[in-house]
Amino acid sequence: MSFLKSIEVCFVNYFTFSGRASKREYWWFALFSFVLGAIGSETGLGLVFIIPSLAVGSRRLHDTGKSGWWQLIWLIPVIGWIILIILLIADSEDGSNKYGPPLNEDGEVADENGTSEDNNE
Repeated sequence: MSFLKSIEVCFVNYFTFSGRASKREYWWFALFSFVLGAIGSETGLGLVFIIPSLAVGSRRLHDTGKSGWWQLIWLIPVIGWIILIILLIADSEDGSNKYGPPLNEDGEVADENGTSEDNNE
């Protein structure tokens, strides 16, 4: 997923806390929000990125098979930050998980028919 595509996807999914997000989607948006937040810190521009950052973080954790609530570990200084970064850089779960089907490199659903691999009846 390209830099611009990841930003577009994150803003289109501004309030979407369900589903999955690829590593590239998360980290490109993190870079974008960090840079613009730092530039616009005196104008409050960083506040615009709070909700989409939480949403994409939740979707990224879903991609690794974890609940989005794991983001709360950020509240524990240093150790929590390290644990959360490790969770966010972890590889995606193979196949479908309880949060949805896997994504391809472009952040699109890899399983075209949307069915789980477990439902082959």
